[in-house]
Amino acid sequence: MNPLRGLRPAGVLAASFAIAAATALTACGGESSDSTAQSDVAAPPASFPGKAATGGEIKIGLINNEGGQAISQPDNRMAAEAAAQYANEQLGGIGGHKINLVECKNAEEPTSARDCANRMVEEKVSAVVVTTTGQGDVLVPIITGAGIPYVSASGQSMQELTSNNAFLWTGGFPSSLQAMAAHAKSENMKHVTAYTIDVPAAVNGLKAIGAPAFKASGVDLKIVTIPPGTPDATPQVSAGLADSPEGVVVVGEGTLCTAALKSLGTLGFSGEKMGIQACATPDVVTAVGSNINGTKIFTAAQTTGDNPEATLYRSVIAKYAPDTDISGYAYVGYQGVLGLVRATRSLDGADTSPAAVAGAIRTAKDVVLPAGDGLTFTCDGTASPQMKAVCGKGSVVATLQDGKLVDAQIVGGQ
Repeated sequence: MNPLRGLRPAGVLAASFAIAAATALTACGGESSDSTAQSDVAAPPASFPGKAATGGEIKIGLINNEGGQAISQPDNRMAAEAAAQYANEQLGGIGGHKINLVECKNAEEPTSARDCANRMVEEKVSAVVVTTTGQGDVLVPIITGAGIPYVSASGQSMQELTSNNAFLWTGGFPSSLQAMAAHAKSENMKHVTAYTIDVPAAVNGLKAIGAPAFKASGVDLKIVTIPPGTPDATPQVSAGLADSPEGVVVVGEGTLCTAALKSLGTLGFSGEKMGIQACATPDVVTAVGSNINGTKIFTAAQTTGDNPEATLYRSVIAKYAPDTDISGYAYVGYQGVLGLVRATRSLDGADTSPAAVAGAIRTAKDVVLPAGDGLTFTCDGTASPQMKAVCGKGSVVATLQDGKLVDAQIVGGQ
């Protein structure tokens, strides 16, 4: 069941706030300087066939949240560049055409975002890949208004989620909540407590999406808020355990994940722990210690382990951008660019216009999500009827054990 089905417009708006919150939270939670790309497991030779692009160039815009005072993620850009170079040297680019990335650094404020969007129009790019942003309502109207496809691994704003010429490869945070609800049902849980950072976007999103999804699965969801920056969340965590829940959900950036998971260990909670990817970063794992073992992480990517997509991700980054920090969220840049390459495989010949690119995306079926451990996407508007730009659904669910994500599986995918 789609947890967004039947939501009124206000509910869908709150859903978009939740996605924005998740992106902002993950942006704050993935910093680590000692986890640069390593080709620990070689990708199959077939993944590097050496099919170089021989046609003329195709301009693809790349907008990354970089250089701003609050959020700056250069690794996202570096991973996107690696994916483009990989496609150019190994996959024949896009339709045989060499990808020329037209890059713009968005400082995550309206003026900068508007400048980046206008530059894409002026450069006459065939599509724009956006890594992650909170400025979608500024970017999308300018880009799609010029007839240019707007693509991203996941979206946040209403403009991104509902515009005709926007394409989002994954279901993002709503899919994670749906997967959490499905998992709770499969484990016969009746009561789950969600510990969330106390900001309107996260709280409203859990109310609008999480509670209905869990209710549909026969599970009561109790939401407990924790103020941003709280170093010791024991009082809030203790209050959330008053009803003896069988499981808990943690939604927040690294500080909240650390505080909540530490307190759960201190209080002896032995039930199921679930969290978003911000709770799986090296800093959180180190701070929480062994109490974090067994936590289920719900995400749209699996970059560790030896599954083919994870191995390819690490191999591509190690070859083309070895200084990239892959412990955090660099994969969103990789997913955005390589997802576009895979979604436009039907593009052939001289026509690389924005309309041709958009048409290829719309007709592609069950495209394998890069670094998605088996997730796929189809951009025909049916993945999430309330949010027609969303192309994918489902989540990768993996278990944290000794600092690694293991036993990954797909929940709720196509």
